Amino acid sequence: MSDTRPSSSRAPRAVKRVAAAPATSAADAPHGSRPDQVYARVRELIVQGVLAPGSRVVETEIASNLGVSRTPVREALQRLQQEGYVLATPGAQQSRLTVAPLTRDDVHELLNIVGALEGLGARGAALLPPTDRRGLVAKLRELNAEFLRVGKLVPIDHERLYDADQRFHRQIVEASAGPRLLALHDAVKPQADRYIRMYIRMLTSDIRTSVYEHDTITTAIDEGHADDAELAVQVNWRHAADRLSRLIPLTPEQRGR
Repeated sequence: MSDTRPSSSRAPRAVKRVAAAPATSAADAPHGSRPDQVYARVRELIVQGVLAPGSRVVETEIASNLGVSRTPVREALQRLQQEGYVLATPGAQQSRLTVAPLTRDDVHELLNIVGALEGLGARGAALLPPTDRRGLVAKLRELNAEFLRVGKLVPIDHERLYDADQRFHRQIVEASAGPRLLALHDAVKPQADRYIRMYIRMLTSDIRTSVYEHDTITTAIDEGHADDAELAVQVNWRHAADRLSRLIPLTPEQRGR
C-alpha cells in the first residue's frame, strides 16, 4: 500500500444516479451465471468510483444499462447489500438502495482484515521450502523495485502504482494459500480496493515508507521468519488504514464522541 499525502481534503462528489454510469453490458463481466455477471459489473463500478458513495442504485436503471431483466439485478443487489457495498435506506414507500459511504471505521476494519488474511499468506510463504522461498523472494524484490520506479515518475501514474502494489501483495497470498484463504481474500479485498482506488487518484505520493515496509516483509519471508513476516504485513496495512482514514471526514456520530 503506498504511503500517501492528500492533495485535497475534499472527498469526490457523489454521482447522483446510476444512470450516470457508462453504458455497458453484463457480457463485459467475467464469465458465469447472469446474476454473477451483473454482480461483478456493478461491484466493479462501485470499486472504481464510477458509482460514488451516496449514489442511488436503481434496479430498473441497472437492468436497462446492462441489458438484462430485473431478476438477476435483484439477486446481485441482495448480494452486494450483504457484503456492504450498498445500503438500504427506508423511504416513504419502499427501501432505497445507495452506495455505502466511506467511513473511517470501515476503512480500519477492512484494511485490518486484509492485513490479517495477507499476514497468514506471508506466514505460509515464510514456511515454504528454501528453493520455493528464494523464487518468491526474487519476484517480490522485482515487484517492489517496480513499485519504487513507478512512484518516482513525474507525474505519478496512479493506476500503475496501484497495480504494482496489488501485484506485490497478491503474490504473497498466492504463494502458499489454500482455497479457503484465497476465497476470503477475493471476497474482502475488493471492498478495500474501493477505498484505495477512489482516493489514490487524488493523491501525491512519497512511497519510501511503503517500499521499506515491503522490503521488511520480503526479508522476513526470505529468512523464513514466519512470525515476523505475518506481523510485517499486518503493520503495512495498519499504516495504510491510518493514512487513508485521514482523507475521510468524520461522521456526525464520530464528531460527537
